[in-house]
Amino acid sequence: MRSAAKDPSTPSRRPSRPWWIVAAAVALLLFTSGLLLGRVGAAPATPTTESAAAGFLRDMQVHHAQAVQMSLLVRDRSTDEAVRLIAYDIAIGQGGQAGQMYGLLDAWDLPQASSQPRMTWMSYPTIDGSDGGHGHAVSGQKAGGPMPGMATAKQIAALTAAKGEAADKLFLTLMIAHHQGGLEMAEAILHRTDQKQVVAMATQIEASQKAEITTMQEMLEKLG
Repeated sequence: MRSAAKDPSTPSRRPSRPWWIVAAAVALLLFTSGLLLGRVGAAPATPTTESAAAGFLRDMQVHHAQAVQMSLLVRDRSTDEAVRLIAYDIAIGQGGQAGQMYGLLDAWDLPQASSQPRMTWMSYPTIDGSDGGHGHAVSGQKAGGPMPGMATAKQIAALTAAKGEAADKLFLTLMIAHHQGGLEMAEAILHRTDQKQVVAMATQIEASQKAEITTMQEMLEKLG
């Protein structure tokens, strides 16, 4: 007895996975890859736990975590494919970079947290010996103060409550400021360390976030 022939016009369907599950899986893979890269590629000269390099890696992980959070929030609230795409790119890119930062600290056998207040490293003297309070120090930045560009709890709550175009505009506005703060941190560490892996990472952050700022500014202008 033959079984009923399958209608060729009816394609077989596999249950689709929510985008955030796929994004989380990719971010986890990138985080793990970054951890392994940190273990394998550790430089012979290990920075100390209170070094500018270690402080940057710790603080930038926190900074990146908020960028990922905001990106995931807007992906659930936007109907604009361009906004959803750049949010996805930011979440994946910064998730991977955070994994590399974690991996470097782990490879150097340094703690992921420090007893020093956040942003202390930005008050350190620059490599050329200039005063940390002048030259390339971030204007108004104090140890223990908020990181440059970080959204407030109130702004995150507003993004969580927003929908559609309102969410798009708020996300782009907040993320542009967030990226600009990240650029300040990247520039600051480039004047405070010559550790090759950290220099390469900060240089990559500068390049990618400058490009994303330009793109987001153009997107925000189109939204009006």
